[in-house]
Amino acid sequence: MQILVIEDDARVAEHIGKGLKSAGHVVTLESDGRAGLLRAAADSFDMIIVDRMLPHVDGLTIVQTIRATGDATPILFLSALGEVDERVAGLRAGGDDYLTKPFAMSELLARVDVLARRGPAIVAETRLAVGDLEIDLLGQQVKRQGRPIDLTAREYRILTYLARNEGRVVTRSMLLEHVWDYHFDPQTNIIDQHVSRLRQKVDRGFDAALIHTVRGTGYLMRAA
Repeated sequence: MQILVIEDDARVAEHIGKGLKSAGHVVTLESDGRAGLLRAAADSFDMIIVDRMLPHVDGLTIVQTIRATGDATPILFLSALGEVDERVAGLRAGGDDYLTKPFAMSELLARVDVLARRGPAIVAETRLAVGDLEIDLLGQQVKRQGRPIDLTAREYRILTYLARNEGRVVTRSMLLEHVWDYHFDPQTNIIDQHVSRLRQKVDRGFDAALIHTVRGTGYLMRAA
């Protein structure tokens, strides 16, 4: 499975990552709540493991935000807070299970297996669509009204991120963190340059624009 682990303790995160990988899973690690929430919104995962206490955005907020979008990805809470009230708060926020630290790797793997078997099978997302634009996530191909659109790797990542956030404003900082994978001066025009070229390919020659500029903030993708 593709598993997102949001854990700020480097040693714990490394331990979890090694254990999950040894069991055959593909692991993505994020070390703070804000980055973890952005990653969960941008990419598709079969399961999310999230620490209860995180910098910038806490685990409860992350899970509540994910659930508010209708995302039913199985979520396992990890926490040093083992009191009944804390466990209940995690489950009511939308968590599917709650494991208290310290824990044995064998128990973590067992709980991951149980969550994977619970309920209907998880179907990996293979396609995104915004209006008459289609994105094949497996083949990484883009078409509008059936016409292929050739994009660079960077343009494809920008378009996919905008499409996953259809109807929501995406700031320049969000694009930099997700598409470039590092922090950058959000005032730089590198984003505007890339989006301008992307817009020429995606919107030019079509009746309705899909990519819109939100002045002073960022961009918004929506069908007319």
